[in-house]
Amino acid sequence: MTIHEASARYNIPLEILKEYESWGLCGAVKEVMGIWQYDDTDIERLSLIMTLHDVGFESAEIETYMKLLLEQTNTEAKRLRMLDQKREDTLDEIHFREKQLERLDYLRYHIRKQQEVTQGR
Repeated sequence: MTIHEASARYNIPLEILKEYESWGLCGAVKEVMGIWQYDDTDIERLSLIMTLHDVGFESAEIETYMKLLLEQTNTEAKRLRMLDQKREDTLDEIHFREKQLERLDYLRYHIRKQQEVTQGR
C-alpha cells in the first residue's frame, strides 16, 4: 500500500504519515520504484499510533512510545508507565469536568428557582 493509499484508507493526512516516517517508525516500509510501500506491520503500527493519538497522546509522546516499542527489549514497564500516566491524567480531567458540571447545574438550579419566585410559584 502506498503512502497515498494509506492516507486515503485511514484518513491520515500525508504530512502526518511523512512525520511518522521521519521518526523512523516505519522501519519495514519499502521503496519500490520510487514509491513507499506499507506492509501489514506498518499498518498495525499506524493503527497503534492513531489509537495513541485518539486517547490523548501528543506527537512527542507517541514518538517516544513507538521508539520504545520498536526497541523490543524490556520496554514494557516504561510503556506501561506512559499509559498509566495518561490514564491518570484522563481521570483527573474527568473529575475536573464533573466538578464543572456540578457548578453549572447549581447555577442553572439557582436561576430556575429565581424564575419560580418571580413567576409566583
